[in-house]
Amino acid sequence: MSSVDLQHGLTADDLQAGRIEQGEGTTLSSLTRAFREDGFVVFPRSISGDVVNTLQQRLEDVLRGKYDRGTPPDKAPALIVDSKKDGRRKLGPLGYDGKTTKYNRVLQIINIHKCDNEFQKLATQEAIGEMVAKLAGWEHGARLAQDQVWAKTPGSPPLVFHRDSPYFMFTPDDVVTVWIALDDMDQELGPLEYVRGSHLWGDGRVGSSSSFFQSDSRNLLYSAAAREGIENAESCLEIISLGGLSAGGLSIHHGKTWHGSGRTASADRPRRGLGLHFVPAEVEFIKVDAKKSKLWRKYVAEENDDDSSTINVPDDDFPLVWAPQLER
Repeated sequence: MSSVDLQHGLTADDLQAGRIEQGEGTTLSSLTRAFREDGFVVFPRSISGDVVNTLQQRLEDVLRGKYDRGTPPDKAPALIVDSKKDGRRKLGPLGYDGKTTKYNRVLQIINIHKCDNEFQKLATQEAIGEMVAKLAGWEHGARLAQDQVWAKTPGSPPLVFHRDSPYFMFTPDDVVTVWIALDDMDQELGPLEYVRGSHLWGDGRVGSSSSFFQSDSRNLLYSAAAREGIENAESCLEIISLGGLSAGGLSIHHGKTWHGSGRTASADRPRRGLGLHFVPAEVEFIKVDAKKSKLWRKYVAEENDDDSSTINVPDDDFPLVWAPQLER
């Protein structure tokens, strides 16, 4: 895989001014300031079109049970089974067959990097880990905690506004997410949206993964804003859309930044994205919390019953992507 280009960063002010594809080499110091004040920054056209095309095809293979690393992902939807005619695939991307009333669903894959080499190469790119660590101020480096593919067929519902941090049972409790667009994010696809500055709010409501696809996608957000003392949230929150971001562009957001996306209104185009969740290099599991979590309990050995409150994370499952000592 060719290197990731993170030379042309954009801030919330750039997006508001319509400069979604016009990064001019913003300095790291200005990006860091924007990340800490706004809760996110954006890097357009960071990954080449050829790599995006390869990832799209590899996603289709994974959805059909073809794993070139010999092991399945940690979570995946029911496998797509193609009806074949003349040896060719009949179903379209994500198994969509043109019937929006039946196949308007959202597909989630957790840790696709464990089953596919191309996704593994992207998820562990040092350039991404280094940028995450420097934006977040992690002096020891960045570790990959998890990846998630969210793939929406035409007509799929919105994704409820939420925060990422509450789902990670580590100490320190910092989380930073890199979101990579695998399709051109036109408005009709329901592009990702950020609530500017919301990472500075208190804990408020967080919801649960079961509430990700409620019909009212902003209910949790408005509830959290009210608890923060923000009146008339419907009209005064500053919501920044990534509409117009090309496939291969990416954003980096704080784990406490509220974000979500609208319905995929297109009649024939999918919306595919990859989220990479990073944590500081020195993290440990919070034992009591990790043992209760469906996501993390398998990494916490049952026989570890000493008096310690934390447990080391295994390097094989949580790879160190960048640290100062790894620089060549």
